[in-house]
Amino acid sequence: MRYEPMNPQTFDLFADAEPEQQPKCVQIGEQSCVLRGFALPWLDRVLPALEIVLAAAAFRQMVTPGGFTMSVALSSCGTLGWTTDRSGYRYTRHDPQTGKPWPAMPEVFLQLAQAAAQEAGFMDFAPDSCLINRYVPGSKMSLHQDKDEHDFAAPIVSISLGLPAMFLFGGFERSDKSQRIPLLHGDIVVWGGVDRLRYHGVLPIKDGTHPQLGEQRINFTFRTAG
Repeated sequence: MRYEPMNPQTFDLFADAEPEQQPKCVQIGEQSCVLRGFALPWLDRVLPALEIVLAAAAFRQMVTPGGFTMSVALSSCGTLGWTTDRSGYRYTRHDPQTGKPWPAMPEVFLQLAQAAAQEAGFMDFAPDSCLINRYVPGSKMSLHQDKDEHDFAAPIVSISLGLPAMFLFGGFERSDKSQRIPLLHGDIVVWGGVDRLRYHGVLPIKDGTHPQLGEQRINFTFRTAG
């Protein structure tokens, strides 16, 4: 499949456009795409469900194996939650902060993730983990691969809410050139298949206030981890 890398100037065009005016799917790789505004019709159900999850497993800033405190605050839901500390990156069945199982994945989360995966061409997606990230202005995510999962047959589904972000979508080596892909409230990125192990990250979030979520960006990343 041929595709054209996104132009960062598209960011301003989408910022002023109504969701129905935006292209439904923007191809960013052979088996990866951005679904513009796909999550918006779901938010009346997603946001209340998020509040329930966070009441059981609050956001926290974790420490990397190298001893650095992440600028992004994290939580998880589902059978497996992602965590990091001095001993390494891994999935766990229990929240290390409370000792309790991670909150169950809300049904609306699962339905939205599966609908997005199917729209991008990945059928039968069955995520067992949802990593929830909270970015405030200045927060970022360095280029990395998602490779702590048991296997890489399933795609990654990543949902953006709140403040806009500039998503970096690179190649299979950290040194490969990355596309800069603007993500707005309600956008979903799906990548898998031959693109599954591409490096990706997020540039520092710029100052701003979202009318619904305030001074933050919330990101859900669905994975089949076990």
